[in-house]
Amino acid sequence: MADLKSTFLNVYSVLKSELLHDPAFEFSDEARQWVDRMLDYNVPGGKLNRGLSVIDSFRLLKEGQTLNDDEIFLASALGWCIEWLQAYFLVLDDIMDNSYTRRGQPCWFRVPKVGIIAANDGVLLRNHIPRIIRKHFRGKPYYVDLLDLFNEVEFQTASGQMIDLITTLEGEKDLSKYTLTLHRRIVQYKTAYYSFYLPVACALLMAGENLDNHVDVKNILVDMGTYFQVQDDYLDCFGDPQTIGKIGTDIEDFKCSWLVVKALELSNEQQKKVLYEHYGKPNPENVAKVKALYNELNLQGEFEEYEKVSYEKLVTSIEAHPSKAVQAVLKSFLAKIYKRQK
Repeated sequence: MADLKSTFLNVYSVLKSELLHDPAFEFSDEARQWVDRMLDYNVPGGKLNRGLSVIDSFRLLKEGQTLNDDEIFLASALGWCIEWLQAYFLVLDDIMDNSYTRRGQPCWFRVPKVGIIAANDGVLLRNHIPRIIRKHFRGKPYYVDLLDLFNEVEFQTASGQMIDLITTLEGEKDLSKYTLTLHRRIVQYKTAYYSFYLPVACALLMAGENLDNHVDVKNILVDMGTYFQVQDDYLDCFGDPQTIGKIGTDIEDFKCSWLVVKALELSNEQQKKVLYEHYGKPNPENVAKVKALYNELNLQGEFEEYEKVSYEKLVTSIEAHPSKAVQAVLKSFLAKIYKRQK
């Protein structure tokens, strides 16, 4: 795995160098240095799970055949396109959320001399994706499908972000809007398509598959992405900050979290009052009241039950798939997230 990661990181250096010498734009030294620093700051800093899973998935679809250097490079390039997409979303998300830190360092727009230039950097990051795809996939039979896939997933993610933003509008905090249906819609569009479906869809296209024949795979991955986000919501409140690497703020931020939706569903009128009064307030006393109610309602037990049922349902759906290779891809995704602590 370490070897795969170093190969993957080498491909980043190649792609970056190509973008910094793109013949469509005449770079000054200053412009090249800016983009160079902006890319290093925002693109390779995460866990790289999404990008690496393109290579893993492609390998499993090839059913034990050893990948040649060209296949590894192309799968890595598509993996990096997903990491570029993620960087683009995060740079702009952080501005919208007025965040302070990301991946253990100040958000890009908080860096001295960057500020609101970060908005244009986000646009640049997004535009690098078709440049990479054009350079390396233009002659492939699936070139148009790849461009179409990235465009569609970007649209779905931006639309999911919109539902999330308009739901938590300042001054219009209304808990009665928070339902499991809304939670699922936000999660499906904002997270599941680009984090779960996109890496597998890239691998399927590289393997010569038609995505129209794999709607069932998309549905399973969207369900998996939903399960992943419910885990995230749970860990935000009940996870160990040392393990997850951040202090959760979903309660303070009035997030449409699975926990608050579940709490609203289980609460009597008195308990609902507590939620309406204390949810979305920044004071530690308010947060403590909400957490106490979560414990009173045994949300940890509810989550364990949800996890068990979701896992069994996913395994059943996966095992019903006719292709053993596709099953292997889906099972490897599920194994990475089941009962995770971070």
